[in-house]
Amino acid sequence: MEKITERLSALIGDAFVSAGFDYSFGEVSLSNRKDLCQYQCNGSLKAAKQFKQAPLAIARQIAQIVQNHPMLARVEAIQPGFINLDIRDDFLVNYLLEMNASEAFGIHRGHQNETILLDFGGPNVAKPLHVGHLRSAIIGESIKRLTRIYGYTTIGDIHLGDWGLQMGLVITELHERYPGWNCFAEGFSGDFDPSIQLTSEMLNEVYPTASAKSKADTYYYDLAQQATLELQRGRNGYRVLWKAIVQTSVDDMKLSYNRLGVSFDLWYGESDADQYVGQLLEILTQKNLMRLSEGAMVVDVEAEDDTAPMPPVIIKKSNDSIMYATSDLATIIERQKDFQPQKIWYVVDNRQNLHFTQVFRVARKADLIPESTDLQFLGFGTMNGKDGKPYKTREGGIMRLSDLIDNAKDAAYEKLSTSEYVVGNELDILAEKVGVAAIKFGDLINHRRKDYIFDLDKFLAFEGKTGSYLLYSITRINSILNKVQQNNDELASLGTITSDSERQLMLVLATTQDVFDRALLEQAPNYIAENVYTIAVSFSKFYSENNIVFEKDKETQAGWISLLKLTRKIMIFHLDILGIETVENM
Repeated sequence: MEKITERLSALIGDAFVSAGFDYSFGEVSLSNRKDLCQYQCNGSLKAAKQFKQAPLAIARQIAQIVQNHPMLARVEAIQPGFINLDIRDDFLVNYLLEMNASEAFGIHRGHQNETILLDFGGPNVAKPLHVGHLRSAIIGESIKRLTRIYGYTTIGDIHLGDWGLQMGLVITELHERYPGWNCFAEGFSGDFDPSIQLTSEMLNEVYPTASAKSKADTYYYDLAQQATLELQRGRNGYRVLWKAIVQTSVDDMKLSYNRLGVSFDLWYGESDADQYVGQLLEILTQKNLMRLSEGAMVVDVEAEDDTAPMPPVIIKKSNDSIMYATSDLATIIERQKDFQPQKIWYVVDNRQNLHFTQVFRVARKADLIPESTDLQFLGFGTMNGKDGKPYKTREGGIMRLSDLIDNAKDAAYEKLSTSEYVVGNELDILAEKVGVAAIKFGDLINHRRKDYIFDLDKFLAFEGKTGSYLLYSITRINSILNKVQQNNDELASLGTITSDSERQLMLVLATTQDVFDRALLEQAPNYIAENVYTIAVSFSKFYSENNIVFEKDKETQAGWISLLKLTRKIMIFHLDILGIETVENM
């Protein structure tokens, strides 16, 4: 389905051709001055430079050509050469009905033959999820949902950190505490050890203890290094214990991810790519890309146009241990072999930008993927507290993600406890949804690249740019439709536009495709979050100016009811992409 901007661009482009100019000058966009016009074209300014004519004269010429077109209610040329456009009400009404009848409200699903491997999440095994894992999870989930709307086969991979020194540290500490476990016996050959008794709470305490010991005791650190090496070389008892550690951690992670509405298609880890490290080293050797540097094997990735130092990538240290870059490169080989993706996108903290720049350069130099494969680092900013520093607990520690969700739920419960619509267990379920919506929308309303201040009190407010306000707006629509006994998705007719607030609501609904296209282009869900908020504000103004329930003109009322149904459907569509679940009452 063509967007309104595309239809207007075709119209104005043809007008430019008729006037002797290039079709490309006719590109129309949403107006950035809604008080002046609905749509605008700035092509006359570009044409004036190329053809050495006055831009306003060109704009007037184009306006004259299209002024009587049945799509347009108004066209005006203004200084210094802008073309302002308003569409006819009947065209707008019919366009919305066409949107409603189309799959995904007319969004072009033209990427069915393209696969995206989306790397997001990235937690380490044997450590609890903390607030630092929030952004990757919910931004990645939203991008995954957004790309699937466009037809992409998007595969979400959590990419667990399950193969590094932290595993050796945990194994060493467990060995000290539980030396009688069968898995620690020399020559253990079983596939399962019933003596292993692990819980997530145990692991959450074991790792920081082991980490602290390794920093204070070089002998302990050497034991952990040796345990890591033996694990990676295949010592059976360590492998059995490692699998138990991973499973215990994954089960615990899923509890928090499920509460956030985040899911992964693959629960692969660094360990899954370990089998491709040898192939990677062989490729780098054959292509003469590695060199020896202070005992380590490195690959130079510096380019002539670099404006800042670009250090070489360490592939293998002097003790033969591999680095994160090595694992990530082996993972690219694995992903190419298993999925042949057209795109591999990484949703990772901005501070990893240099690392992925290096990794991508090695991957290109070594031809690990086809030249056409799109490798992108989708960096995100930091979630900060009110002090502007990375978000902490009141005691100054790193807050667990589960605790953050609990805090949001408890705060929502307190605010909702006076509601006359929900009681008992329903209130508990509602508080969870409202709390999660507050967290997610408070994050996603910000462009992913930017840092932001996490303020739970602000995020839970029922007024302003919050997830709570959006959920409340939908419950208001539900309430109206219940009162008129029309709480279903069937649209009769949108009728005739009777007020400016009705027109403005329709216009913002009609921008859905434009907004989603921009969100996809920048891999930035904040545009969707911003638009659904704009829809909610437009609905609120329309609702306050029109007594929908008691409107005496039945034809007018029927049109308004259909508009409310469409508004609810499109708002829910937006929120679903953001991974926010709606509620019936609040």
